[in-house]
Amino acid sequence: MSHTELVVWSAVLIGLVFGATGQATGFCLMRGLANRWTLGDSRKLRSYALAMAVALLGSQALAMAGLVSLEDSLYANPAPSWLAIPLGGALFGYGMALANGCGARALVLLGSGNLRSFVVLTCLGLAAYMALSGVLAPLRIWLEGMTTLALPTHDLPGAIGAPAWLMALVLGGALLAWVFSNAAFRASPGDWLGGLIIGLLVPAGWYATGVLGHDDFEPVRLASLTFIAPIGESLQYLMLSTGTRLGFGVSVVGGVIMGALAMALLRRDFTLRAFDGPGQMLRSMAGGTLMGIGGVMALGCSIGQGLSGLSTLALTAFAALAGIVAGARLGIVGPLALSKN
Repeated sequence: MSHTELVVWSAVLIGLVFGATGQATGFCLMRGLANRWTLGDSRKLRSYALAMAVALLGSQALAMAGLVSLEDSLYANPAPSWLAIPLGGALFGYGMALANGCGARALVLLGSGNLRSFVVLTCLGLAAYMALSGVLAPLRIWLEGMTTLALPTHDLPGAIGAPAWLMALVLGGALLAWVFSNAAFRASPGDWLGGLIIGLLVPAGWYATGVLGHDDFEPVRLASLTFIAPIGESLQYLMLSTGTRLGFGVSVVGGVIMGALAMALLRRDFTLRAFDGPGQMLRSMAGGTLMGIGGVMALGCSIGQGLSGLSTLALTAFAALAGIVAGARLGIVGPLALSKN
């Protein structure tokens, strides 16, 4: 088996585990924020924070062992846009609130029979490619060029002057301490198991592309879990697969849908669901579109930046995640919140 085939099959396996775990546990940043702000229940949010901690510690352990160089990832950007990153995050977060879930959650719901998610994913993928290389690309490139900020370093350890392993231990330890300080979370095995498994999939992604995909003549681009561009690439692959090669991101997307479908059938939870009315459909379309555009501007989504990006300790990950949370706040309980009825 070639190194590219190893990467593809590893990606499918990672996607299967992500989809099955997400379907069984309801892992989702949007749900975590909504439950915390409207119900006072922080268990889902703590599950996401646990995934952050595990992804961070696992990824930095791979880097310290010399197995992967996180400096080669998309997130190691010493000259980001000080406006596009947080603004894109805010657009993504607000879109996530409109669509009632992020792109990764939409894939899981689609595998569970939710037809509304098909509309969300279609709009997300189309909008992502409009912003990447389509009609919106010139505007995005202009905005990024006008607001580029040259930084002396691209990550938190460089900014503070501390070694990466120490920052990982401090930040990861702080997250774990907060996560397990809640008795309700400790008594909810589905939530902490979901966060643990999803978190482990991030270093698994780095290992698949950075170790299994290593080749001196034809290296695979270092990547881990992210869903904005891969959803757009998946739509493109469905239409233009002849003569093209299946990649890591598209394989993960397919694996997530199949894993969620298998788990939904196993749990007898597969149910076809459609829109209740035109208003709900419009919110889903708008949410998917905003997530696609915002995710491209922010260089990732709640998984891509919130877990994979943060695991590299990149400064852009913190800015993007702050924007995502702020946008979600506006859409859930803020002045721009819209009724879900």
